[in-house]
Amino acid sequence: MEKEFAVFDLKAYYASFECVERGLDPFTTPLVVSDITRKESTIVLSVTPYLKNLGVPSRCRRRELPEIEGMIYATPQMEKYVKRSADIVGIFLDYFGIDDLHIYSIDELFVYLTPYLRLYKKDSVSLCKEIQKKIFDTYGLTMTCGIGPNMYLAKQCDDTSAKNAKDYIAKWTKDNFKDYLWKLKPLSKMRGINVGYEKRLNELGIYSVYDLAHADKNLIADKLGVIGVQLYEHANGIDNTDIREKYTPVNRNLSLGQVLMRDYKKNEVYLIIREMVDDLAFRMRKFNLEAKKVYLSIRYSLAYKGGYTHQVDMMEPTSNNDELYEGLKYIYDKYTPNDALIRQVGISFTKLTNKSSHQLSLFKDTEKDDENKALYEALDEVKEMYGKDSVLRASSLLKNSTAKERHNQIGGHRK
Repeated sequence: MEKEFAVFDLKAYYASFECVERGLDPFTTPLVVSDITRKESTIVLSVTPYLKNLGVPSRCRRRELPEIEGMIYATPQMEKYVKRSADIVGIFLDYFGIDDLHIYSIDELFVYLTPYLRLYKKDSVSLCKEIQKKIFDTYGLTMTCGIGPNMYLAKQCDDTSAKNAKDYIAKWTKDNFKDYLWKLKPLSKMRGINVGYEKRLNELGIYSVYDLAHADKNLIADKLGVIGVQLYEHANGIDNTDIREKYTPVNRNLSLGQVLMRDYKKNEVYLIIREMVDDLAFRMRKFNLEAKKVYLSIRYSLAYKGGYTHQVDMMEPTSNNDELYEGLKYIYDKYTPNDALIRQVGISFTKLTNKSSHQLSLFKDTEKDDENKALYEALDEVKEMYGKDSVLRASSLLKNSTAKERHNQIGGHRK
């Protein structure tokens, strides 16, 4: 039996969710998901299919939106979006085993269909239509579905054919995928090819996916390396990705970043870094981890331009807020000019290891260290029980603080 995979993608998810919550049809409603309390330069998270059909891009600045009568602006509700996404994954788990699902993003997932077609005594299209209908009947949300003999072709089928099909479902096979894939032009319509790769391929006389599929593989490899070989294989419908082979990163890390709502002076950012350390260290201790290395990333405002990313090794693995902050502060003091105007801050804890007993050090006050550890563990318990805002530094009441605002966000947007 030929292997079959499917990609399911929630159509204009955030905007469709907001329409359903208001009892509106996303295919006839001009709704935009964007926080109007923020500046006009704020990114639009999603627009309804109705607006997309009018040529409105799904990703743009709010100031770039055309003036359309009756436009509705919906403030993002990230907590609800995440919850509904989990509900939808629950429906898929009613049909498929977890090993045969790959959750790609909040609104998209892959499914390995083959083992279940005989179980449900259905062909792939019928089974996928049943799931589409169940999700629409349960939550009022439309999912597009691309089916193919491997994960790559299923995804390209979804992008190219399913999203334009009347019932939002399409199927490519080993016998017919060339009829659709090879016609794609310009090259950037093929997944994995951005404007840069398209330009480099054009310089080799390759302008369509058909051209790419029939090009000299060695030439492609020589000019574009491993990525070039992968693009060549995809153009020929080859993808050996195993959905059951889950990726485990060699080096784990925890990261946190934020874009500041105005230009911050150098002395104002110490508080920002301190608050971010408190939040990230809390997460790290929750997983019983310690960090041996810290990274700091600073991006200056457009007026100042530039930025940097630097790292420093800690004396020993630690989850102590104060020690982690001192490591980041060392980087910040060393590389940040006094007159810098800062717009973006990111921190990362890497070389993570499970907590273990530490060798006694002549350079540490062991008693004070134990007291510090007990203090933060007690604060962690309070936060777990009552939320992150239940315990804050007094400095979080200052106007420069962003802690309370961040705690009310998911992915930089309101919960």
